[in-house]
Parts: sequence; structure tokens; C-alpha cells
Amino acid sequence: MSTDAASLVAGAKQWASYYGDFPNGVEGAVLTAPLRCRAAWDANDAEGFASLFVDNGSMLVGDNQLMSRDEIRSYLGELFAGPYKGSRLTLEFSEIQVVSESTALAVSVGGVVYADAAGLAPADNIRTMWVVVKQDGDWRIASYQSSPITG
Repeated sequence: MSTDAASLVAGAKQWASYYGDFPNGVEGAVLTAPLRCRAAWDANDAEGFASLFVDNGSMLVGDNQLMSRDEIRSYLGELFAGPYKGSRLTLEFSEIQVVSESTALAVSVGGVVYADAAGLAPADNIRTMWVVVKQDGDWRIASYQSSPITG
């Protein structure tokens, strides 16, 4: 196997691991939306992250309630230019509830790993609720709400 092919296989195996217990079917399809958000975050791409939300999508992070793609894009753009520059996002999904053919809820734990950190600091561990909706055949984020995990 060539080096390029081996690299592609390794990358595919790594991405497959992100799906945890939900690799197939509707649950796996639902996870494509938050996993694309993760990829955009890891690239520090505020535009890419915001584009995964529905037009009037919302993001509650800390004390900030963002109510549109534009607000999400602007907020993350400032963070990626400042304290979150070079950061990456960790996500492990613990639950997926398919509510209807076009709506699902996903719960993840993880958080932001800063550029100079080897891993996620315990104080930065969060639980996130993702409301994911199917629009025009694609799963997108309607709402993201994170909460610190303490204790």
C-alpha cells in the first residue's frame, strides 16, 4: 500500500471512531452535522461552522445566546482570531434521540482543547445538546447549547 493510501485509510479509521456507538443508519446520519461542525472548528473556520446551522439557528455558549448564522460567525471569528486560535474541539456522543423523520437530539461531552494544550483540561469539559434537523436532504444544526460539567 502506498504512503498516500495508508494515510487515507488511517484518516478514515480515525473519522469512523468519532461516530462511537452510532456508526450506521439515521443516528450516524444525524451525527454528520455536529461532526462537520467539529471539523470546521478544528480548522478555525467560523464561516464553515456557522454555515452548518439553519438560517435562524441558535448557539448558547456560556452567557452568550447567538440567534443567527451571522451572530455565530462573528462570535467565533473573534474567538478564532484571539483566545481560541489554533484550538480544536473534542466530542464524544453519549445519546441520540430521533424525534421524527426530520428532527433529532444528540448529546455530547468534550470541550475546547487550546492550541498549547496536550489535551482537554478538566475545567473545560462541557456537555452539549445538539438539535439537528433535516433540511433539503441534509442534516443541519438548529440549536447548540453547552453547559460546563462540574464535580
